[in-house]
Amino acid sequence: MAAMLLPATKLRALEAKMEEADPQYGLIGQMMAQPGKRADLVAILAQGTGAMPGNIAYLIGEDSANPDAIWIVELWESKDAHAASLKLPAVQAAIKKGRPLIAGFGTRAEFTPVTAL
Repeated sequence: MAAMLLPATKLRALEAKMEEADPQYGLIGQMMAQPGKRADLVAILAQGTGAMPGNIAYLIGEDSANPDAIWIVELWESKDAHAASLKLPAVQAAIKKGRPLIAGFGTRAEFTPVTAL
């Protein structure tokens, strides 16, 4: 699935990072943007998630069946690291800026990663 979400250069960087990582917590979720605002929402989410301690991967993908939906896949060192990330100033700013562009949420699941790339 990562190959569908990332360009080849970023995929290689993620693979290298995963070789050293041991993710213990994961999330996957669908988010719906306001009509015609998906690209704007993706840009905001990508800006606010660059440096999050404990984050191993944060992938944003455009839903191929819904022009307003995105999927977000996250891998974390721990559930606590994910919770702490929500308090970071950059993440808080992205949430504040992105909230008006969000129309709703779809499927969401927490998981325990059992295998790497």
